[in-house]
Order: sequence, then C-alpha cells, then structure tokens
Amino acid sequence: MRDEQEFIDELYARVDALRGDTEAGVTDALAQGNTPMQARLERDILVAERSGLLAALNAVDGSLCFGRIDLTSGTTHHIGRIGLRTDDADRTPVLIDWRADVARPFYLATGHTPLGLRRRRHISTQGRRVTALHDEILDLGDATRTGYEDPTGDAVLLAALDSARTGRMGDIVQTIQAEQDEIIRAPHRGVLVVEGGPGTGKTAVALHRAAYLLYEHRELLAKRAVLIVGPNPAFLGYIGEVLPSLGETGVLLATVGELYPGVRATAADTPQAAAVKGRADMADVLAAVVRDRQALPDPVLTVEHDREILMLDDGLVNVARERTRATGLPHNAAREHFEGHLLNTLTELYAERVGTDPYDGSSLLDASDVTQIRDELAENPAVWSAVDQLWPVLSPQRLVADFLAAPEGYLDDADAAAVRRPVTRAWTVADVPLLDEAAELLGEDDRAARDRAARERSAQVAYAQGVLDVSYASRTYEFEDKEEDDPEGSEVLSAHDIIDAERFAERHEEADHRSAAERAAADRTWAFGHIIVDEAQELSPMAWRLLMRRSPTRSMTLVGDPAQTAEAAGVGSWEDILQPYVQDRWELTRLGVNYRTPAEIMEVAAAVVRAEHPGFEPPGSVRSTGVRPWARATADLPGAVAEAVAELTPAEGRLAVIAPRDLHRRLAARLDGVTAGADPDLTRTVVLLDPRQSKGLEFDSVLVVEPAAYGTSDLYVALTRATQRLGVVHTGDLPPALAEALARREG
Repeated sequence: MRDEQEFIDELYARVDALRGDTEAGVTDALAQGNTPMQARLERDILVAERSGLLAALNAVDGSLCFGRIDLTSGTTHHIGRIGLRTDDADRTPVLIDWRADVARPFYLATGHTPLGLRRRRHISTQGRRVTALHDEILDLGDATRTGYEDPTGDAVLLAALDSARTGRMGDIVQTIQAEQDEIIRAPHRGVLVVEGGPGTGKTAVALHRAAYLLYEHRELLAKRAVLIVGPNPAFLGYIGEVLPSLGETGVLLATVGELYPGVRATAADTPQAAAVKGRADMADVLAAVVRDRQALPDPVLTVEHDREILMLDDGLVNVARERTRATGLPHNAAREHFEGHLLNTLTELYAERVGTDPYDGSSLLDASDVTQIRDELAENPAVWSAVDQLWPVLSPQRLVADFLAAPEGYLDDADAAAVRRPVTRAWTVADVPLLDEAAELLGEDDRAARDRAARERSAQVAYAQGVLDVSYASRTYEFEDKEEDDPEGSEVLSAHDIIDAERFAERHEEADHRSAAERAAADRTWAFGHIIVDEAQELSPMAWRLLMRRSPTRSMTLVGDPAQTAEAAGVGSWEDILQPYVQDRWELTRLGVNYRTPAEIMEVAAAVVRAEHPGFEPPGSVRSTGVRPWARATADLPGAVAEAVAELTPAEGRLAVIAPRDLHRRLAARLDGVTAGADPDLTRTVVLLDPRQSKGLEFDSVLVVEPAAYGTSDLYVALTRATQRLGVVHTGDLPPALAEALARREG
C-alpha cells in the first residue's frame, strides 16, 4: 500500500502544480485589461480553456486514481477519472483516462480472457489517502502475491452497493461491469435503446456514455454539445455531479419542460389533460389553429385609399391566401408573400377604378403609374390594418394560450374540457411541446431583425472608417513633418494600406464566448451532437417531435423500462416511439442485473407486476441482505409514519417517504425537518416524495405509504427505490398481490 500511496502523493503534487499554473495563467490573462481586439479574443479563449481544466481538476480532486493494471509484458498503467501526462517533450502518460482504449481491460478482463493482464488492482481512497487495495490475479501461472488478493473480485462492487447514499448519484467508473462497458463504448451514430429494470444502472451507464462520447468525439461534440433529458428537476439535481466528477462540465441537463427558451413549466396538468396534449394528432390540431388564423373577409373588407373605397371579398383574398400557402413557408415567414399578393390585388382594384377609359375600357396607366400606385398603397395604414386582420403575426405563446382557452371546435367535448384553462395560467410540461410545434408552424418574420442588423453593421463600418481616416490623417501629418529632415521621403504604411473598413469592423465585433451548452439552452433551433433521454418510455409523442427536431442526425441514447411507464401520455413501446422517425434503424440492448435492490425487496416488487403481467421477469439481484420488507396497518397514518421513519432512518444515508401527493402536508407536519414541495432537497436525511418524483432515485431505506392509491407502475417504482430496507404503512387493504408477497416473505 505504501507504493500506491507514494504514487498518489506524486500524482497530487503534479495536479497541485498544474492547478497553480492554470490559476496563475487565468489571473494573468484577466489582468491584461484594455488590449487590442485580437489579444482580447485570445485571452478569452485561454481563460475559457483553463477555467474548464480547473473545473475538471477540482471536480475529481480526492478521487483521481482508482485502479491499476499490470500487463504480462511488464508494463503498468494507473487508471483514473481524467488523463495526465508528464510536462517533458515525451509527454509520457502518468494517469490513463478510464475512457482510453488502453484502460478497457480494467473493465473487461477475466481469468478466462485476461486480455494481456497479469493483475488488476482496485485502489480505494479517502481524500488523498489510500485506504484499501484489492487485487485480482488474472494470470494464474503467476505465483507472485501481494497480500491484497480478493478471491471473488466483488469486494469493491459490493462495498459500493452497500455504501450509504448521499442524496446525489455517484459515478460508477471504478465498478463498471462488462455488459455496461459494451453499452458505454457503443458507436455514437444512430439510436441506441438501453432497456433495464430498476437498479440495473441504466442511468449511470447513460451518463458514463455521455462522458465517453465527449472524450472519443471531442471536436464534434464540443461544438454541438450533448443534451441529457431527465424526468424532473429533482432527478437532474440528483445526477448533476456525475459528469463533473468525470471531468466533463459542458453538457446541458434539462427536462422537457425546460426545452423552450424563455419558458419554464411550473404548473401541473391533470393526467387526462397531459394525455390529450401529448397525442401525436395535436400537431394536426395546431396546424388547423394556424390555418384558421389566416382569415377571409366576412363577407367583405374595405380599404379606403385616396378617397376611393376598395372592396376585398373572400374570393380575392382566398386567391392571395392559397398562393401564399403554396410557398410551404411557416405562417410568419410567409406573411411577406401574402402582403405582396394583397398589395397587387389592391393595386389592380385601384388602377381599374381610376385608370380605365370610360369610353372604350382601355387602361390609361403605364407601368410606372401602376408601380407608383402600389408604392402609395404600401404607405397606407389601412392596408396594413387589413393585412393584420387577414394574416396576423403570431407568437407561439399567444397561439397556444388562445387555443387552450377555447379548444372547442378542434377537440371533442371531453378532451376540450380536459385541456381548457384561462389564458393567464402558467405553463405545464405538456405545454412545452405544443409551444415548440407552434414555433415550427409559425416561423419568424425576420425582416425587421435583418434591417436592424444591417443598420448596426452599417454604423459599425462607418465608425471603423472614421477610425481609419483619423489614423491616415495622423500618419500623413507625421510624414509631412518629417519631410524637412528627409527630402527623399519615406514610405508610411497606414491602416488604409492593410485593411478596409468592412474587415476592420469585423475584427471589432463582439465574439460569443458562451459554451456550446449555454448557447444551445438559449436557441430553440439548436441541433445537438448527441441526445440522451432517461425514463424515455414516459415521453409523449409530442415530446418526441420536439426532441427529434433537436437531433436531425438521430444520434441518440434512450434509456428506460416499459414496465415502469406511469405517465398517461407515455408511449411505452420503443417501436411506437421510433418507427415514425427512424423506422427499424435502431438497436436495442438490455441490462439484466439489478445492483441496487436486494433480492428480498425485488421479490415483493416483481409479484405486484406479475399480478397484471404474468410473464413478467424482473432483473436478477446480485445480493441478498437477509432483511425482509414489512407492512403495518394503522388508523393513525401520520403517527404510524412518524414511528416508522424513526425506525427506518439510517445512521448514515437517506430515507425516502413515498406517499400520494395529497397526503404530503399532513405527513410533513409530523416529521421533523421534512417539507412538502415540488422540488425536494434530496441531500436531507429524510425526504418526502410522490412515486413520480422518486423515479430514477435510490435511498438506503424507503417507506411506502398507502400503496393502494398507486397504479401498478407507480407502485413498482416506489417499491424498488431501496438499497437496504423497505417498509409499508397503510390504513385500508393492501393491493392483493402486495399483501400476498409480503405474507410469503414473513412466512
């Protein structure tokens, strides 16, 4: 152990020196103050790169190295969360990044297939101190022993599984199993579906896959960013430290409700409303809403111009409308065409009115006269009032809000009643895909933005020209002043000789130094390099339309478990999700080992699902704790929950009380330090959740309250969150399958 401690000490000495040099470099760069534009740009890039390195170093501090592989060739490699090299010209590897190919035998080698390894060593540390070593002998012909041999090879994995939870997911980089490694390193093109039951590590695998892809395809994904979509904010907070611990800080984590810039979903829908809003046919409904806003006169619309009354009937306007629709452009972008058609129609009406010979009906106007009439009509406010009535500029927010306030005529009575709400109400998660769909249908009329950009550009060029003129005048004065001493003259090279105003203005434009993830979060049309979706079975068809727009290359990793589908709008079936977008061009892989849930708990949870789906087979648990789940009936629910919490709360670790949302206030009133709310603090010792909030999370102990109030999927989720102990408190009868399973366990 002493040799490993010496290596760790030397490693951290190198890291501290690197950190100090990096911090000094950032400080020096920021201290440059007012410098030429090119120098400022280089400084900002330097600061961004070194700040990213600092973030990575700080995130992995204290757990940098976790393994070593000794090859039969005599070579030894230490494996860590990031890679480090020497500072000399050879740049010799000191620590191998776990994602590098040379590190892969650390995860895949077995006694049967040693992959060139003689020994694999797991190094356990606390801070910077080595606390334990576990060696696996892979070359059985090697008689050398260290005294740290682990006969089973499972000590590190089991220690990780039995460790107390902190309210934050930890990385599994030290204990990645072979089936997980295959998924993590799978090619990133196309759609990969990772299916696995509770506790199979599918979320951790997805996060490590994100880290691997960022390592393997750094140049591409650093520009386009990786998006990770989670089911709720609590879940994103729970997984938020995993990627930084692996040295990756440039990933965007978001829920579906956060994927429309400027909108944050804070309200909740009823299950029926969410199901209606999530249906695929809502795309057609919104398209119909947009078409209905492209109005016709009823029966005519009058426009007064130069004391003449011009009549626009539905036939004339319909011609302009259909010609505009034929362009295929989104509504707002097509408005320019509608304006042109309507102006042409009004010009013809006016020209016929004032420019026709009353005797023979011939035109008295030439082309220039007609052009002048059109230009004059284009300055008439009454014309633009008519355009606004017939083809208004629409915002996605206004369109969706107006539709939800009056959905009649687009939905049947029951569905309309489910989604109807006042215009002033806050947005829900199910509204965000509707907003995104509306934005696609509407597009943008960017003429004003283009004109504004052109004016700003023109002003910048004029300013740059002024600077160049001053520079030229100054140099000319300097030259003339020197002529007396230098009658032969001198060549004076001015700024005019090497750059023009256009290029000079370009060099002084403000650069966007935001990270790719920051820019992506603010841009609805951003195309991500890769998207990872957790609990993918829960997303509605409309949510999938939103996500597929964000991934035109269809480079995605989808993670989920159809048996845990609980949302009414959830698609559940992978075929139903993917067929409209990639047909059969996707790959399914399954994780079949449950690392979280002890066998005693998993047996009870599986029985609940089998009552509804007799052929259901849960993932097999790798361990048994000998602690049986239990259930207690009570007439005093808050009191019984308080007693059970006192009993189940671990000395270290976390306890989750999972109960129907309508009971949270009553229960929180009896539990010290526990609050009821939509965004629970998972780092507290005791946390109160409903079943949907608990998806993807894990706790040392779990208390399930009133399980009869849950659907099968929700109950399955709630029962499989515990790593050690499970209790159930109820006032009425238990669901029959749960009661029978608990009775078998007690027997």
